[in-house]
Amino acid sequence: MDNNHKLHVLDDKPKENCGVIGIYSLSGTNVIPMAIDALRALQHRGQEAWGIAIPNKPPLKRLGLVSAASSEFKAIAEEYSSPCVIGHVRYSTMGRSSLENAQPLKVKDLCVAHNGTIANVQELSNLVGGCSFTPQNASDTLVAAQRLVSLISEKGQMGKALSVLKNEMVGSYCFTFISDDNSVYAARDPKGFRPMVLGHKESDDTYIVASESSAVSAVGAQMQRNVTPGELIRLSKDGIETEMFSDDPQRAHCSFEFTYFAHPTSNMEGTNIYVARKNIGRFLAKKFPIKDADLVIPVPDSARPAALGYAQELGVSFDEGLLKDRYSKKGPLRSFIEPHQTDRVEINRWIIPIREIIDGKHVVVIDDSLVRGTSSKAIIKALRRAGARKISMVITYPPIKFPCYAGIDFPSQEELATFSNGKDMSQEETIDMVRKSIGADFLGYNDAENLAAAVGIPVDSMCFTCASGNYESLGITPEFKSREEIKGET
Repeated sequence: MDNNHKLHVLDDKPKENCGVIGIYSLSGTNVIPMAIDALRALQHRGQEAWGIAIPNKPPLKRLGLVSAASSEFKAIAEEYSSPCVIGHVRYSTMGRSSLENAQPLKVKDLCVAHNGTIANVQELSNLVGGCSFTPQNASDTLVAAQRLVSLISEKGQMGKALSVLKNEMVGSYCFTFISDDNSVYAARDPKGFRPMVLGHKESDDTYIVASESSAVSAVGAQMQRNVTPGELIRLSKDGIETEMFSDDPQRAHCSFEFTYFAHPTSNMEGTNIYVARKNIGRFLAKKFPIKDADLVIPVPDSARPAALGYAQELGVSFDEGLLKDRYSKKGPLRSFIEPHQTDRVEINRWIIPIREIIDGKHVVVIDDSLVRGTSSKAIIKALRRAGARKISMVITYPPIKFPCYAGIDFPSQEELATFSNGKDMSQEETIDMVRKSIGADFLGYNDAENLAAAVGIPVDSMCFTCASGNYESLGITPEFKSREEIKGET
């Protein structure tokens, strides 16, 4: 193992912004331990903060990982003992990283947890008085919650309030709510940008709604189905009730969930994520059949299934040419959701190339995305130092050229590797510019049609806005801003 060449590289991955849960036990079981387990199973979706909320109590919120509070779990389970709860793990795309902005948030008698991004938050804030939103000390979730509570007081029912709010809000949202009358609600936006599933645990008659089925499995429940886009679910002493607050038939499932964000054990829109990623690799091998390759290696860890599928389809050896040091302080963490730059550097420097595997070989490196290009460049340098004869890089996702306003944090165009600084470039010219920038001998990107076919979802039912620049599914013409403007850190 070539220990002298650990990678010192800034994080180059896009960021998800949260996971949510809602749990209700019809048998009256204390579901707080279950909530903690479910949030730990969603930890890959956000590592900045986490929290839970029960009726008639201020939400409990903590910064950092759920497991960091393990010494408190017993006391939390006793103090917050309840048959119903909502919970949240957070990565911030809007508002600073602070305990104040951690979720769930409470507005009057309603607590809310949110996965997604509301793109027109300033406009929405004008509907609730215009003074409640400042990027430094509030979030899009708070503004949406304030508007929803206002609409509930007008309309009398959650479903009617959401049917109005959906026309006022631009963006993506999966919400869980808990009210002081002991009801848990879950709502998924009409386009289905972000995922949400419903599960049931028979032994104690407990329903769970969660961002991913991995959280349902983690608590011993069975996934029943996906929450339908535009659906509102209510869990209460009366059991489960459901209504549609939108009948929009058009879908825009986030394509990045399938290639990168979602846990490989999860099932999403009828597809297992691991199987989908392996299939993406197979389809990529048909698109880029690199005949003289000696070896296929993944960038750890999420590109592994795609690399395996690629190697199997091509009939080329698959091996681990890059390994994470799992025993270093930060080795096991997913760097893309670490909030501070020093932490991201700390994680990524512990990816180590294995000279004995790489030396003298034409290596095909499979990665799930190429955003800024910094980590790709460092990986290619390290592989060359470890003796690679030739390096081809194949990316499971199309070239990212535009910001996302539906819950993924790469808001600034000038940060992207594909940024052409005003030059009018063809797709081929853009790819060649990126290839030269990262130092690869060959660079191949997936395309939207190929990715959708591999996943088994119609391409027009998936969101590829960050690759196409077509924001019709969101209904906006965005004004592109810098990262500092978006995050309120100027």
